[in-house]
Amino acid sequence: MLRFFTLGFTHLIAVAIGFALGVYFLPIITAPPSLGQAQLQEQASGAMFTADLTRDLRGSDFLHWGEGKISLSPDRIVHEGTLAPGPDYKLYLVKEFVEHEDEFLPLKSQAQLIGDINTFNGVVLPVPQGVDITQYTTVLIWCEAFGEFITAAKYR
Repeated sequence: MLRFFTLGFTHLIAVAIGFALGVYFLPIITAPPSLGQAQLQEQASGAMFTADLTRDLRGSDFLHWGEGKISLSPDRIVHEGTLAPGPDYKLYLVKEFVEHEDEFLPLKSQAQLIGDINTFNGVVLPVPQGVDITQYTTVLIWCEAFGEFITAAKYR
């Protein structure tokens, strides 16, 4: 009986580890190729606002972080840097700076969703028609699947 319990327990642990590794590596494997640094810089030229993403925010940790420069213009948002890999990342604009999920969740219904982030080494997202970036102060990256704060930066 103990042998069956031990086998069942060890197999359950192996399945859990495999699932966790799959959640982590699947977004990396399926991510489209990122633009090159020169293309990102070209897309970021002429930005109205820029800000720096940093790892040392209250809501960031060793699995949920971002760093680099974010540039905003009326028609696009460009991230030049690196994000921790993960599933279902979204970029939002928020009217006040937040640095943790407990600060973002009450404001999420008023935040402006810009789009999905599918690459982790730089991204260009179009600003949806009718969105005025001057009405917001902060860009925030959020993991929708797990409700996890990734990073944020105040741009004005």
